Amino acid sequence: MITDSNSAPTSQVTVDPAARLDLANLSVQRNVYWAMGAGVLPLPLFDLVAITGVQLKMLRELSKIYDVAFKEGVAKKAVTSLLVGIGGVGIGGVIGLSMFKFVPFVGPALGVVSVPVVSGMLTHAVGRTFVMHFEAGGTLLDFDAKKMRAYFKEEYGNAKDVVENMQKPKGATQSA
Repeated sequence: MITDSNSAPTSQVTVDPAARLDLANLSVQRNVYWAMGAGVLPLPLFDLVAITGVQLKMLRELSKIYDVAFKEGVAKKAVTSLLVGIGGVGIGGVIGLSMFKFVPFVGPALGVVSVPVVSGMLTHAVGRTFVMHFEAGGTLLDFDAKKMRAYFKEEYGNAKDVVENMQKPKGATQSA
């Protein structure tokens, strides 16, 4: 909603809920690609900073789509709470994989393969969790990571297939 200096509404853009959901899903998908790209960065920990930046960018986009106020500090806390809540697979897993890039020869090769997949999966799960939250009328301020943890874990579990399919070339078919 756009307001003038008197705070009275001057115009309101209404978005069809189905179109809004499509926009949100496209934003999540696009940012999963960005996170996977950030995971390829060869410098340990620099990739984590880039992945976090991608996730915050995605939440900013989703907030705009759902006309929800975006506060970077609140968004960082919400994402961190989700990732910490799933244990070693969350922040610890990504940090461990990123740090593995320090191991000569094998580390960089394994890191280039594994970090993009895990970062894509986590970004997908974060995005889908916030889409569901925003679809239900939630905001960043009323986001409760503890209540969303089960949904986040479910989305993380589904994300492996999603990310693997995103890595396949267009038109590739699965062999029997």
